[in-house]
Amino acid sequence: STGLAAGEGGPQAGTMTECFDCDNCKESLYGRKYIQMDNGPYCIPCYDAHFANTCDECKELIGHDCRELYYEDRHYHEHCFRCFRCDRSLADEPFTCQGEELLCNDCYCSEFSSKCIACEKTVMPGSRKLEYNGQTWHEHCFICSSCQQPIGSRSFIPDQKDYYCVPCYESKFAPRCTRCKKTLTKGGVTYRDEPWHKECFVCTGCKTPLAGQQFTSQDDNPYCIKCFGNLYAKKCSACTKPITGFGGGKYVSFEDRHWHHNCFNCARCNTSLVGKGFIPDNDEILCRDCSSDL
Repeated sequence: STGLAAGEGGPQAGTMTECFDCDNCKESLYGRKYIQMDNGPYCIPCYDAHFANTCDECKELIGHDCRELYYEDRHYHEHCFRCFRCDRSLADEPFTCQGEELLCNDCYCSEFSSKCIACEKTVMPGSRKLEYNGQTWHEHCFICSSCQQPIGSRSFIPDQKDYYCVPCYESKFAPRCTRCKKTLTKGGVTYRDEPWHKECFVCTGCKTPLAGQQFTSQDDNPYCIKCFGNLYAKKCSACTKPITGFGGGKYVSFEDRHWHHNCFNCARCNTSLVGKGFIPDNDEILCRDCSSDL
């Protein structure tokens, strides 16, 4: 703790010109200096012997005519109340108690205080400071390496020997979304080795989010399966639905026509023609048996 020592007020000495005895030794106080206590007057020797405090430093009595200083129930002569290191008087100076030692602020700071890594000045006891990774800064010295503003109690991000406030770090180092060009501060997706916000990575056709969904691309643009099939996939000659080939789907092609495997059937008996011979009959395809009946 830190403070200024205070002088201890005590009984006042006086003189008597009439018959008056010391309450302890009973000797007359006529013409002598005395000290009046609650229970009676005392001559100076008796007062010092019975009521004077002992100096915590030199262990001698603190006489009635000495300025007495006290701190945490310890009493001192004025000339004994000194810094334990530099012997500087602490009577009217701020000081600190370190263990059993009384230290002036200069000695305390020299031995126990840290130095600011930025300005190299002492971080005084009780002052606002920031400690990180074994180093200490005055609060006003811990500034963002980019905007040069004090970071204070805000979050910061270290980068080698530099420190950045979060907005400056994001602006300087964080990847930017390929679509909206804003920084990605948390998880996104990567497409063609480029970063995207999840909410920005959508189907080029219907704008449905594609993160975590199956998709394909056309001319470097991402599409959901439905849009890709409607816009670019071959159409089955039987059911007219897109043939996307996704999900393990297979198809059969003949000349400029295409069929899903499960749609490649005889137009008469509906027998599957996959892997079998067939006969084209205008827009229809027939198995050999049905074609022979024509």
